[in-house]
Amino acid sequence: GPPSSRKLSFSSSNNDPEDPQRSRPNGRTYSISSAFDFNPTLFPLSSSAPGGNPGASGATYTPLGAPGATSDRPGGDHSLEKNKSLTYLNGLSLVIGLIIGSGIFSSPASVTSNAGSPAASLLIWLVSGLLAWTGAASYAELGGAIPLNGGPQVYLAKIFGEWAGFLFTWCAVTVLKPGSAAIIAIIFGEYIVRAFGGGTVGEEGGSGQWVHKGVAVLGLLVVTGLNCVSTKLGARTSDLFMFLKFVGLLAITGLGIVVAVTGWSYDKEGLATAWRNTNWFEGTSTSTSQWAVALYAGLWAFDGWDNTNYVVGEMKRPGKDLPRVIHTSLPMVIIAYLLANLAYVFVLPTDIINSSNTVAVAFGQTVLGPIGSLVLALVVSGSCFGALNATTFTAGRLIYSAGRENYIPSLFGSIGLTSSSHHHQQPSRLSRQPGFTSRLLSLISDHHQPSAGNSFFATPIPALLLNLTLTSFYIALG
Repeated sequence: GPPSSRKLSFSSSNNDPEDPQRSRPNGRTYSISSAFDFNPTLFPLSSSAPGGNPGASGATYTPLGAPGATSDRPGGDHSLEKNKSLTYLNGLSLVIGLIIGSGIFSSPASVTSNAGSPAASLLIWLVSGLLAWTGAASYAELGGAIPLNGGPQVYLAKIFGEWAGFLFTWCAVTVLKPGSAAIIAIIFGEYIVRAFGGGTVGEEGGSGQWVHKGVAVLGLLVVTGLNCVSTKLGARTSDLFMFLKFVGLLAITGLGIVVAVTGWSYDKEGLATAWRNTNWFEGTSTSTSQWAVALYAGLWAFDGWDNTNYVVGEMKRPGKDLPRVIHTSLPMVIIAYLLANLAYVFVLPTDIINSSNTVAVAFGQTVLGPIGSLVLALVVSGSCFGALNATTFTAGRLIYSAGRENYIPSLFGSIGLTSSSHHHQQPSRLSRQPGFTSRLLSLISDHHQPSAGNSFFATPIPALLLNLTLTSFYIALG
């Protein structure tokens, strides 16, 4: 196979009783990641791993970055997967950050109109969340067993062969990742223009459409720049927007409860009243096709549950933290979505929910008036910006992993602007500044002691620039 810095090595002996990857007598390791675990004898991750025949008796699995893991590629000592910098909170923010994008603020129209009733729509949201959770749980198993960046790219290649990983890579790199990022970026641009320039989200034609796209590209440039600076800066940006998103959803839920209990609202005549004295299942659709469309809309709002698997190779404790991320983030999002939809039902008439593609903005307009419309437009745009950052972060790792495996030109598998290892050994003068500046830099640099080496721009910059180019192309076409 092609040379790869992502190979996992095998050692002939491992007698350290504290090593969580030391083999048990039955062939399983001490990893606590999941219900099943990686067995190097049955499933070698590298057909050319050093140390002889991977299937030889006594071979044990050594995670990348551990002593003994090797690389035969120049610059491999500085691969992203050796920089174990992502924590449980970072993983949580990447999953939640991409799931909570624009879906919860726009999908209620598709779900409710096709489900036919408030109760049926809530059931659709619950089922969609549970289905997403089952998929995420499966990925937790795979990520714990194969702790490498790339997500499905790696799993398909290791299970079905390199051809499967190659085909997925080209689909994901050229269409799936940049296409979804372009959608998020355009929605971000529309809501920003709505908030500061007026107009209606989603309006067609005219120069306004290109204004939306221009703002979308600007937002994409910002998140790409953030992720080029350092891994920690990109991850901390995701952390920040995760908290802001939950604040926004909690605010919507709280306002909905206040309106339901007190009847207070800026537009009292526009408040929903049917939920008080009408059966919530009344009008439920009996068409299987409509239920399918509603379920599809709900699942789209939960898309992003696989996000952490693209960067699991950079997690400090993937076997422990990845399952925790999955089994914490999905229940949190499910509950938040159900509460937000209840708030919509308490405030907005069903016909408004069914016909609006900006349900959250309509909610803010009804409860708080023009200021509410402005605030909710900013909330949605901020949510989209956070989702754009999360998908850019993981897309860069996917492209980087593809370059390391030679699925695409190896240029995109390099770190920084040069593949020379000396790039990573130059001391950072800024990091030696005393006081506040030093503390600030330590928050966004990729090393605990930045003065020991260059802590910035040691990121997959070529991969991020390729993602920027492809996403910008789709934005222009959209």
